[in-house]
Amino acid sequence: MRKKLPSGVVLVALAMCACGSDTREWMKLDQTYTTAEFRRDLQECTIKGKLDDDCMKARGWVAVTPPKVEQKKEDPLSQPAGRSPRR
Repeated sequence: MRKKLPSGVVLVALAMCACGSDTREWMKLDQTYTTAEFRRDLQECTIKGKLDDDCMKARGWVAVTPPKVEQKKEDPLSQPAGRSPRR
């Protein structure tokens, strides 16, 4: 027995192929859309290679996956939190 994937999932997967550096998935919850619409909005909301989240949200898109956040790099020579310099 074969199960069909919802068309929205397939469209989001296809649309993500168009994304270059941003690996988040976007979708519209309350309306149907095409891959061409997604690509158009993605192109219009990308400024200098960086995607403007507010622009996408204003067009009705919702980020399905959160953006990747760079981890804060710690100085290897610094003292651990709560530890005094004297032993």
